[in-house]
Amino acid sequence: MLGAIEAGGTKFVCAVGDMGFNVIEQIEIPTTTPVETMKKVQGFFQRFDIQALGVGAFGPADINPNSTNYGCITTTPKVAWQHFNILSSLKEHLDVPMVFDTDVNIAALGEAKFGAAQDVDSCIYMTVGTGIGVGAVNNGKMLQGISHPEMGHIMVRRHPEDSFEGVCPFHQDCLEGLAAGPAIEKRWNEKAVLLKERTEVWEIEGYYIAQALMTYILTLSPERIILGGGVMKQRQVLPVIYKHLQAMNNHYLAFPQLEDQIADYIVTPGIEGLSAIKGAFYLAKAELGEGSSR
Repeated sequence: MLGAIEAGGTKFVCAVGDMGFNVIEQIEIPTTTPVETMKKVQGFFQRFDIQALGVGAFGPADINPNSTNYGCITTTPKVAWQHFNILSSLKEHLDVPMVFDTDVNIAALGEAKFGAAQDVDSCIYMTVGTGIGVGAVNNGKMLQGISHPEMGHIMVRRHPEDSFEGVCPFHQDCLEGLAAGPAIEKRWNEKAVLLKERTEVWEIEGYYIAQALMTYILTLSPERIILGGGVMKQRQVLPVIYKHLQAMNNHYLAFPQLEDQIADYIVTPGIEGLSAIKGAFYLAKAELGEGSSR
């Protein structure tokens, strides 16, 4: 039996599954304080005889297995979680092999192995929710260098009609500061789910996401882009993203994927809600020597 954790800024999704990567049981735990949250997480997994555990967490985080801080959340805007080591906390109660990465990296892996990117060799997964994060997979391996990608904090040009100052505590008006869920709600002083019919909201949101995608395409040239997260459940933003991206490209990259095939190129998750969980299962099984992912 395999264990999986998607540790997000709003909730921890914990699941157990079989060796075929099928979910047996799954729960959601609100992300509150580390002590309160981890106690509930540990309690869930102690009910099962898991053989390995895959963990994907919000970041920035230390994902280097050779580091003394491996498994640690670092300079997150969530102050209570800064420098908290999730893996060390889990190992106090669970004596199984564990592997740790970012939530978006494992979501990208999940989509590559089981979802919307099974038919291509490279993809990126972008989540737009409480924060913005991006994971990338190329030829079955997750992209990382000195650390994991932090593409949610790139700098973007302001929309001509947007004077909002931004909410990122580190960069203020970076992509996350202007386009994550909290930015939308603060800019418009309303919950995002209640803004569905306001076209000006999604015009600005789509403009920022399109800028980010243009940068990712020019830099990484992925064969598929998957957009997930709570904000992306507002599907009316997709045509706005397509429109702005095509205008920004201005026929520079003459790919069908950026012209008549754009709706097949930039998609929503194939296994929505399970992208990170399936990716975590895959990593857990690989940690047992029964697969290869890193």
